[in-house]
Amino acid sequence: MTALIEGPSEVAVGPVSDLTPGEGRTYVVQNRQVAVFLLSDGTVRAMDAVCPHKGGPLADGQIDAAGVMCPLHQYAFAFDTGACASEGVGSVRTYAASVREGSVVVHV
Repeated sequence: MTALIEGPSEVAVGPVSDLTPGEGRTYVVQNRQVAVFLLSDGTVRAMDAVCPHKGGPLADGQIDAAGVMCPLHQYAFAFDTGACASEGVGSVRTYAASVREGSVVVHV
């Protein structure tokens, strides 16, 4: 899905109804892949969609309130910082995300 640019730093990626609680989905935001997650409490989180270890699809990983686990090698990345819990793997960029009038907005 191509994102609609709302301003210099906000991109509406689609309706929140396209997301399933407890799962992620990848969108293209300003030429980069961003994984957007809908937590069970209705909070949305966003981070780079590709694991820095071996390119795993983070949107397909298991999530909890704190982060996501890459489905390839089980490296965990924190939603708040993008840091990996395992040393030497690297981190991913995180983005502020919100829901506005039913649409998920990623702040880049």
